[in-house]
Amino acid sequence: MSSKIISLKTKLFLVTPPFTQLNTPYPATAYIKGFLNTKNRSSVQADLGIEVILALFSKKGLQDLFEFSSSKFPQEELSENAQRIFALQDEYIKTIDSVIAFLQGKNPTLALQICQEDFLPEASRFAQLEELDWAFGTMGTQDKAKHLATLYLEDISDFIVECVDPNFGFSRYAERLGRSANSFDELYQALQQEPTYIDAILLSILAAKIETIQPTIFLISVPFPGNLYAAFRSAQWLKKHHPEIKILMGGGFANTELRSLSDERVFEFFDFISLDDGELPLELIIENIESGINAEFKRTFLLENGKVVYKNNSSRHDYKQAQVGTPDYSDLLLDKYISVIEIVNPMHRMWSDGRWNKLTMAHGCYWGKCTFCDISLDYIKIYEPIAAGILCDRMEEMVAQTGQTGFHFVDEAAPPALMRELALEILRRKLAVTWWTNIRFEKSFTKELCLLLKASGCIAVSGGLEVASDRLLQLIDKGVTVEQVAKVTRNFTEAGVMVHAYLMYGYPTQTIQETIDSLEMVRQLFEAGVLQSGFWHQFAMTAHSPVGMYPEKFGVTKETDLIGTFANNDLNYIDSTGIDHEQFSFGLKKSLFNFMHGICLDYDLQEWFDFKIPKTTIRPDFIFDALEEETNFSSKPNAKVLWLGGKPTIRSFTKTKKGNSWEMMELTFHDKKEKVVIQANQKEGEWLVKTLDIISVSNSKTTQFQELKANFESEMDDFELFWYSKPMSLLKDFGLLVL
Repeated sequence: MSSKIISLKTKLFLVTPPFTQLNTPYPATAYIKGFLNTKNRSSVQADLGIEVILALFSKKGLQDLFEFSSSKFPQEELSENAQRIFALQDEYIKTIDSVIAFLQGKNPTLALQICQEDFLPEASRFAQLEELDWAFGTMGTQDKAKHLATLYLEDISDFIVECVDPNFGFSRYAERLGRSANSFDELYQALQQEPTYIDAILLSILAAKIETIQPTIFLISVPFPGNLYAAFRSAQWLKKHHPEIKILMGGGFANTELRSLSDERVFEFFDFISLDDGELPLELIIENIESGINAEFKRTFLLENGKVVYKNNSSRHDYKQAQVGTPDYSDLLLDKYISVIEIVNPMHRMWSDGRWNKLTMAHGCYWGKCTFCDISLDYIKIYEPIAAGILCDRMEEMVAQTGQTGFHFVDEAAPPALMRELALEILRRKLAVTWWTNIRFEKSFTKELCLLLKASGCIAVSGGLEVASDRLLQLIDKGVTVEQVAKVTRNFTEAGVMVHAYLMYGYPTQTIQETIDSLEMVRQLFEAGVLQSGFWHQFAMTAHSPVGMYPEKFGVTKETDLIGTFANNDLNYIDSTGIDHEQFSFGLKKSLFNFMHGICLDYDLQEWFDFKIPKTTIRPDFIFDALEEETNFSSKPNAKVLWLGGKPTIRSFTKTKKGNSWEMMELTFHDKKEKVVIQANQKEGEWLVKTLDIISVSNSKTTQFQELKANFESEMDDFELFWYSKPMSLLKDFGLLVL
């Protein structure tokens, strides 16, 4: 039977296993499908996570769930919260389908019912509402209803965890089994048990799809530890019921965790595991399967003679980013994803509410120096930008396919020069899109560039401030200072772009004083209104980062040099300072929660901690002073000059003063909100009207500052006097950019 299938045309089934995210598909399979399209290879993809969720959170799903739980536990053994949910099961069964439809955007009128707060059954999650009254004053009906519906789903999730499957989680199913799993033993043991209730739902969906699709190759992308268990469970079922199908694993988890894989038992589940860019490894695996000869491979683990071998014997180069095609989201249930809402953190809220098309501007990171990052790995180390024209082509294709105009560029750090070119191309093509991305807070993000990005549809950026201490930023090799970060966040904020900062505590050699000073810097950034969102995370040492590779340089010691047979990335270490950084977690996060909502900014920092902390050494006006700036009356000769506005209305008139008369011109400009009126003498006005047409963003050719100056002074005197005049300054605020 096996040889018969191989002789048929290869058909691939690409799968993201449960659970990654509810609101939008993870893009890995869409990228691979897009590449396979360029090779005329047949493929089908599925996000099994959303399909399991929809099966579970349905009328029939809940009926079966409550019936199962009643047979598993006597009621008296349940917590009071679980007893309440069980007692209200009819209310949950009655409301679940309409709530899911509402969160899918199909039933907006239900918001009115939900907001009356007598429609949804309420359990322990709704206790949070008392703390969140402040938010509801600024929320519309739809948002408030989304939040209440989210709490309702989380209540059901709590019931599932207690009564059905302790490993359940909307985005981190059985994550414990995948995190820091140096040994395969625990995961292997879990897979020898009978499938769980959630497993059974997953496997029934998988069985139906295999029957319909009848693939010859099954590819599982595992982005996170929370996908790992379900990936192995799916592969196990396939091996048992369809041994003729070849099974591959790739994705972010394999790239970072499985680079030293040696446990043979893993290949009871998978035939191949590939690392880093998946296009060429996959193509070679397909060729080997079709030929029946294991010849050339690229970055691929497989089993030979009972031993795990790593093969990277192909001389072929990886595909350039321009060659891999446009991500293809067909087959995915795009209208079935669920928008939940988190009101605490503005960036997390944006990320989880609505569906985003995922793209990258560049492969890898253009900076590639941060010492906590896995910069030794190819997916970060090899930097390759994609031309703005190709990016816009892909955006237009994806809008046509998905009907969605929102884009999340998932770059490690998007390059400022490419962001500028992308923004220009979006404006030239007159695309109405919304987008956001990750950046480095570097000085390239001037006021003018931020305005350009905003004009093209950029609504938010996130970047790593990490530690708000210049000593530590230098040790991290971040290439920025706190003062610089403050100015960049100001430029984005004033342009109307939301700023989210990733914050880190517990970096090697970080002192208690530096942690407190970092908090004070963050407080001042929120107080100044230049930061809108943030998230604190504790430093983790990874094997492929400079800290992990050369710990002695950073004042830490690895607990062991032993390399496990399975996952090897997260490393336990001893910090020479001996500080328990974990103790700061609650205070840092609680203070940030309040700062994000503009409250408690005047609190003494001590109030956030129940143990003694040192006074901050940061001046209370440090950020305020950093944001003070003098007017710059100079421009680089090669700076690009752009006009983002429309054509003005022109009125000529004669001005008379002290018996002298001269011709003047009044120019009126309109944008979507307001108008601005400037006056100039006739000759200067005529030059300006002609020039605005030349430097319009719709022109493909850009004009440099020195060209403008030369053109002006061929007809008139003293360009600088004209350029830095009050009317021109007014026009610059309105849409005249010098980049």
